[in-house]
Amino acid sequence: MSEIKHILQQITALSDVPDPAVLKRLIDKLRVSDKEPALANQNIQDLIEVLRQHPEYGDGLSSFVLKLIIEYRQIALYTDTGIMSDQGFFYSLRRLIGHRFLPLLPQEDSVVELVGYLFDRRSDGHWLAHIEKEKWDELVGLLKVNEQHLNLVATAKNSILNAIIILSYRISGIGLHPDLMESYPQMLNYSASFVAQNQEAVLYVNQYREAHELDTLTDIIPEKAVDPAPLLVMIEQCEDIVATIRKRIYKTGISIRLTNMMLRLDQSLQRMRILTELVANNYDKRDRAIIELIQTLITTASHRYSIGYLIDNNTKLLSRKVTENASRVGEHYISTDKSGYQKMFKKASIGGFIIAFMATLKIVTYHLALAPMGRAFINSMIYGLGFVFIHIVHGTVATKQPAMTAAAIASTISDSSGKKSHQLNKLSELVVDILRTQFIAIMGNIMVAIPVALIISFAWLQYTGAPMINTDKAAHLLHDLDPFRSLALPHAAIAGVYLFLSGLIAGYYDNLAVYNQIGARIQRHKLLQYLLPKAWLQRLSGFIEANLGAIMGNFIFGVFLGSTATIGFLFGLPIDIRHIAFASANLAHGLFNLSSNQLDWEVVLLSVLGVLLIGMVNLIVSFSLALFVALRSKEVKFVDWSRLTKQLFSHLMTHPSDFFWPRDKPMKYARIDSQGQMIFDDTAPQNSNQPIPKNYVVRRLSDVKVLPKSLQKKTPEEQAVTDIHYANPSAEHQLNPEMSSREAHTTVNTPAMNKTIELDDGLTEEALSSVPYRQDIEYDKTHAAFDDNNPTPSDLLSHDSHPDSKVAGDAKTPLPKPKKPPNLPS
Repeated sequence: MSEIKHILQQITALSDVPDPAVLKRLIDKLRVSDKEPALANQNIQDLIEVLRQHPEYGDGLSSFVLKLIIEYRQIALYTDTGIMSDQGFFYSLRRLIGHRFLPLLPQEDSVVELVGYLFDRRSDGHWLAHIEKEKWDELVGLLKVNEQHLNLVATAKNSILNAIIILSYRISGIGLHPDLMESYPQMLNYSASFVAQNQEAVLYVNQYREAHELDTLTDIIPEKAVDPAPLLVMIEQCEDIVATIRKRIYKTGISIRLTNMMLRLDQSLQRMRILTELVANNYDKRDRAIIELIQTLITTASHRYSIGYLIDNNTKLLSRKVTENASRVGEHYISTDKSGYQKMFKKASIGGFIIAFMATLKIVTYHLALAPMGRAFINSMIYGLGFVFIHIVHGTVATKQPAMTAAAIASTISDSSGKKSHQLNKLSELVVDILRTQFIAIMGNIMVAIPVALIISFAWLQYTGAPMINTDKAAHLLHDLDPFRSLALPHAAIAGVYLFLSGLIAGYYDNLAVYNQIGARIQRHKLLQYLLPKAWLQRLSGFIEANLGAIMGNFIFGVFLGSTATIGFLFGLPIDIRHIAFASANLAHGLFNLSSNQLDWEVVLLSVLGVLLIGMVNLIVSFSLALFVALRSKEVKFVDWSRLTKQLFSHLMTHPSDFFWPRDKPMKYARIDSQGQMIFDDTAPQNSNQPIPKNYVVRRLSDVKVLPKSLQKKTPEEQAVTDIHYANPSAEHQLNPEMSSREAHTTVNTPAMNKTIELDDGLTEEALSSVPYRQDIEYDKTHAAFDDNNPTPSDLLSHDSHPDSKVAGDAKTPLPKPKKPPNLPS
């Protein structure tokens, strides 16, 4: 503690001429290793004790940090750090690879470079994450700034307010982007919200600057606090629009570019909310915003040149795209009750019947004299076309994990599905049902494939008088199933990876069919219009659009299986595939055609055990990858993985039958029905149980006070409406400047002016195909703040509507040009 006190004395003495090296000494003293994360709280507690005993050190440290930060460019810190870049992945990758050979020049006037110097270890984000929230709150509360240093606070606030304006314009630009409008025509009906949030942001920033006298680089406490609630209302409405668009992705499809845009829109809205809370009078939320910004900045600064971090972020983006768009039609692999369980067994039996003939055909083709590539082509066609035929006749192949499974998993841990512990409970129950469904699918495949393969071998022998394969080939088939003396299990893991990839491919093509409107375009094909009757063409286009994902996923999966052995042969690699359904058929052919002197119990037991272990490896690998992608898209941490594993193991110990037989009462999940179908509820409420209004008419350009939905206290009867209260700025309605939280900004009940708007989702089926353009912003002409002569939106932001307000277009920027920052030590 004495060393911390000595460093704080130096910081206080150097508060007028801050030196980054002194602040780095303090951070190095507080830093702990990954092996001792508990010491992080102890070190922070020591710092808190010193600041509590010497309040002047708190002012010295805060003024030191503020003056140091002001010497650098801050805007990019608030508007770019921690927000997804719009640069392409390959451009960023080339840039970072080039940095390895010829280092990039650092932006010496950027705060990010300063933070990279102060927190120069990759593990800094880990030990900071171990610090308890209560200690963060207490530390931030002790860092108070004296009046003589309020000019520093004013300068920092000006940068934050400028960042709010920049983010607001970016949000408007993304929300009104042509690509988004073209993909989601219903956005035209809600474009007013993206325009209105910008108007509210400009109005709020100018009023805040005037009330706090930031133009003169002072920061006074105004008599009447500027209410951020109207701006937060518009931010919430924009967030509701984004959430509604995400719900309609299964109908409209999405591209990587649009996924990036939606993610940047989400992050920008969240950052704008944080910055607004950073300057508002709610001290609790302000402190949390400071902590969140610090943690984001440190993480971004420490990974700004990391190729792994770039790949990590972009794979998360790809995971989000995969899980946000599920296969709409095709195979479903989650059954929750006995009827779904029986239906899965029937579908698996159909698949097992066809697979027995596919395995036989593959064995027969070994007699053909083919080049390696010719053999790869023949095997790929057998597998690929066979899997497509199984799908067309409504059969199923065991252990396949389509993209819908990942989407179903992700839906149970969505942002609106409750607390993390409740989400993990639902997820563990869902995993149990998936594993049980996979078990019965495996049983359906092998229980039919084995006897059908035996019948085929017997019929071949009876019809031709010779066995289908000789004893050496039969022994080779059984050797390939030996789990101990062959590479059967590693080859099964390769097949598991292909099973997972086939699910991603199916999701990709399902999304492609919807996003590019393949069905409608097929109907407009002139040659098909000439060759086919109209009814046939409609059926063809509907079938292709509905099944393109499943067909392509199955076919490419077959190509993977058929060509792997040839690729291994060409490159001298010991790679091949083993799938339980084909392994079971090969087991039957091998045992039937094996000579009697070679057949013994050891061979039979090892072969049967090999088939079972191959199925287990197929399932574990494919399902684990699907689960990983789903949880990665929701950024579930490793700690949650361990909790999920413990819950599954506990369930296996207490109720093992649930993994093999349906429960008496099926479980209910978020957006999954008893047949495993995803449920997309277009009219489901958004945040706070309130659907999106059909036309957003929420505007407050002078004295209209609107609380965010999260702060509105409503009775159950009022849950379906939004209240907008208009209040004259009378003396009794002035906000108390002493109030320190946003909860103090309540609406004023004026019965005569209470206007209730009925809410409606507005995103109906008709709205998808044709949405009439209508007036985006509606104004209440009877309100005193609006002029009777049909004022324009620009008039509404003028001094005429509010004599004390700043002109919205007055873009004063009182920030002085930053001085040249001190050179950081190498």
